[in-house]
Amino acid sequence: MKPEPELPPRVAEPECILLRRLAIFAGPFSLDAAGAVATNPELARSEVIGGITNLVAKSLVVAEVEGTARYRLLDTTRAYAAEKLSESGEREGIARCHAAYYRDLFERAEVEWEVRSTAEWIGEYGWRIDNLRAALDWAFSVDGDAALGVELTAAAVPLWMLLSLVDECRGRVERALTALDAETNPHPRREMQLHAAMGEALTYTRGATPEYEAAWTKALEMAERLDDAEYQLRSLWGLWSFYLTSGRHRVALEMAQRFRALAADRPDPEDRLFGERMIGVAQHHLGDQHSARRHLEEVSTHHGPTSHRPDVIRFQTDFRRFQIGFRVSARAFLARVLWFQGFSDQAVRSAEMTVAEAARTGHALSLYLALGMAACPIALLVGDLVAAEHYVGMLLEYSTRHALPNWRAYGRCYQGVLVMRRGDLRSGAGLLRAGFAELGEAESAVLRLVKLLATETLGQAGQIADGLSAIEEAIEHSERVDERWLTAEMLRIRGELLLLQGGLTAAGAAEDHFRQALDLARGQGALSWELRAAMSLAGLLRDQGRSADAKTCLQPVYDRFTEGFDTADLKKAKLLLDSF
Repeated sequence: MKPEPELPPRVAEPECILLRRLAIFAGPFSLDAAGAVATNPELARSEVIGGITNLVAKSLVVAEVEGTARYRLLDTTRAYAAEKLSESGEREGIARCHAAYYRDLFERAEVEWEVRSTAEWIGEYGWRIDNLRAALDWAFSVDGDAALGVELTAAAVPLWMLLSLVDECRGRVERALTALDAETNPHPRREMQLHAAMGEALTYTRGATPEYEAAWTKALEMAERLDDAEYQLRSLWGLWSFYLTSGRHRVALEMAQRFRALAADRPDPEDRLFGERMIGVAQHHLGDQHSARRHLEEVSTHHGPTSHRPDVIRFQTDFRRFQIGFRVSARAFLARVLWFQGFSDQAVRSAEMTVAEAARTGHALSLYLALGMAACPIALLVGDLVAAEHYVGMLLEYSTRHALPNWRAYGRCYQGVLVMRRGDLRSGAGLLRAGFAELGEAESAVLRLVKLLATETLGQAGQIADGLSAIEEAIEHSERVDERWLTAEMLRIRGELLLLQGGLTAAGAAEDHFRQALDLARGQGALSWELRAAMSLAGLLRDQGRSADAKTCLQPVYDRFTEGFDTADLKKAKLLLDSF
């Protein structure tokens, strides 16, 4: 049997009491925390402070000076002290004081994170997370206090999100909401905050699922009932994100317009800019690239200092976070719009800047947005497989490190397309299937882009039936939800697949598809899709011996480009023109 550790000689009785009470701390603690938890009529606060100094001198407590003075017990000492705490019969009372202290601490932190820099705020509160976890474990235990746990969970949401511990946040919030359901008179504001936190956590861990929509819908209902404009805006943002992800872009546009209308009466001009960004992103997916660029550039032009602290924004990655996150989001979608409009070089530079800017913050969620929404798809669209490999590798590495399965699944999907583009169809298809399986029911606009990129490769690899089946499904979905940003390319790919399939009517049907794609892309201001449609049509006309018509079709489209001549599409177009 392992012998108990012995206390050094001359440990006074008050110090023994203090030592066993300090065992409640899981990890480092401050003098203030020790005083709040260990002080009672039996042990004065001055005795706590003096006692800790004595325990440090006797090597029973370790002092760590890193900004705020911190103290901790060694594992063996803590195990012994915890046993004595249980024997004393005061564990429950000390655990309650411990949980109440951290609830009060994080409620103060909620207020401070709007006025302190992110780095400073994390430096002050990030190291306390082990005690937060221990307090919550006790609060939701059989002998705990669930109401206290609910309050602490709601107050601590910013810490989990700022540390990118999104899955842990979701689990803790889910537990708190379950406890709220059992309460007779739950606190409505805390309930609203928890539903909003659940909605955001699901944004990054599960994607567009029914639970995601339900969380934001409940948060909006409660915010309207409480006449809380701040949480109405947050909830409208969450629902906008849900409808955007699930492909219901008309509804997403309605949410964005409601957001901007509500923001017009708010004192912070940043609110209106968020509305502009939301409208721009919805218009991008609806296929109106001119309007999308106008709204997104409105954000870039007028984005400046606000009433919030310099590095914090709202309605992106838990709403009051990095101002950089706002720029990341707007710039990521603007990069896509630039590619659509034929400005490939600008799109690539914008994506690179977005990734670099997000990486500098050290905030994982902003980086996933930059990689998954801009850098990975743009690298594949311009045909830069080396850059695509680099960005996909980053996405997989960071999403694995921070345990965000949704983004890891996107990384697998991008990796699958990349591997297929390099000629290994079997391995690429396996990666795609794995990514789709991880995403499960979750849908997103960018996932549909991934599927489109993969479908074209299937046709080129000879799996025409599979390609046609996939593209038919994609076109049907596009028409059902009015998602138009990919429709021109879908029509073009369907025409190419029909040509590959062959048959008496194949050429005529393909030409019809190419011309529809050409007209639609031109009407949307999507010059890059227009070029691809023009190349497909020109290639068909050339093969029919109609080289003059082919050149008349392609040359004017090619001549409208002012950059991007080293990209795969423009190189291919130049070769095709030279062949005439």
